[in-house]
Amino acid sequence: MSSTALWHPFADMFEVKSSSFCVTKAEGVWIYDDSGRRYLDGTASLWYANAGHGRTEIVEAAAAQMRELESYFVFNDYTNPPAEELASRLADLAPMPNSKIFLTTGGGEAIDTAAKLARQYWAQRGQPQRTHILSRGNAYHGTNGMGTSIGGIDANQAGFGQLVPETGRVAHDDAESLREAIERIGAEKIAAFFAEPVIGAGGLHPPEPGYLEAVAKICSENGILFVADSVICGFGRVGTWFGVERWGLRPDMITFAKGVTSGYLPLGGVVVAEQVAEPFWDEPGRVFRHGATYSGHPTVAAAALANLDILEREKLIARSDELERPLHDALAQVTDHPAVAEVRGGTGLLGAVELTAEQLQAGGLGALQKKIRELGVIVRPLGKALAVSPPLIITEEEIGLIGKAFAEGLDTLV
Repeated sequence: MSSTALWHPFADMFEVKSSSFCVTKAEGVWIYDDSGRRYLDGTASLWYANAGHGRTEIVEAAAAQMRELESYFVFNDYTNPPAEELASRLADLAPMPNSKIFLTTGGGEAIDTAAKLARQYWAQRGQPQRTHILSRGNAYHGTNGMGTSIGGIDANQAGFGQLVPETGRVAHDDAESLREAIERIGAEKIAAFFAEPVIGAGGLHPPEPGYLEAVAKICSENGILFVADSVICGFGRVGTWFGVERWGLRPDMITFAKGVTSGYLPLGGVVVAEQVAEPFWDEPGRVFRHGATYSGHPTVAAAALANLDILEREKLIARSDELERPLHDALAQVTDHPAVAEVRGGTGLLGAVELTAEQLQAGGLGALQKKIRELGVIVRPLGKALAVSPPLIITEEEIGLIGKAFAEGLDTLV
């Protein structure tokens, strides 16, 4: 396909305007281009097709809901049955008892919601000076105003000027870096610390052993809200419902999106622990003046409920545990390749192959991504690496195709 009016996110439109890759159909773990050729979807689209493509159960649930009530808002005292059922179900699945669920239309909105709620929470608790928000280097928290400001990928902040003040970054792999930042800024000024269980778009970095437990403890000791960004890691991607359970964490808030509907319709949200919701739920007149037009959208909620049914019935949440080692082993075959600097993975159905500095300077990352696509596998460039995060329904045989494509593609670089 060529010549387009569509402005693609994160794209060099000078190149894309005359040369794009058009996806026309998808089924299971496979997608098809406009010439009918199929490709293994090694990224589950943008991390989200956990249940795989073409699940008619989700489509039918959405269609049935649209025939009954396609859409209505949930501001003030308005509600609808699918939104109520979804919130109740997610609260029951969450690791924090008696949680509340604030629904959004995606991960970026979920991040902005959690950040604003963190600041509002402290204002309601009589500590309005607690506005500073800390996050990690290499972190990705979406592209909304708050998410851009607390992100740790420099390129995603360049050229926008200052968006949200009173934010700061710490090392992504050193809990003491967080402690030092708290001592420097003052715990009494800090509202929250945001962390992805596994850093995704920042290069796919699993946490160092003990890191997440350590930062959660530091936050608790200093009265700082701990917010887990599980937009990527939730709904089976790392083997549990919200990702954090793998490390025994009970955050103050969890942001989610993507896998909650397997991408069939846009949905995100925030799981809010009981103690954070309490000022707004237990006393009159304390309104959280924030929300999205399509929050609690009944058709989207119906799709999410059908998706959760599939994840439960087919035991796909545990599927990541079963496949994380085969995926890591498939990628580890190229560890000693002269073009490879590092292979990362082994935590959930996620993996990445980082190229050497020499290959990166020579444009090897883009060339390798396109070569692997020519070989029939979709992978995604992230910083210095190519990442994979296939649908949870993938088989070991299909995982083998990913490893084979990496090996053959790398051989074309040297």
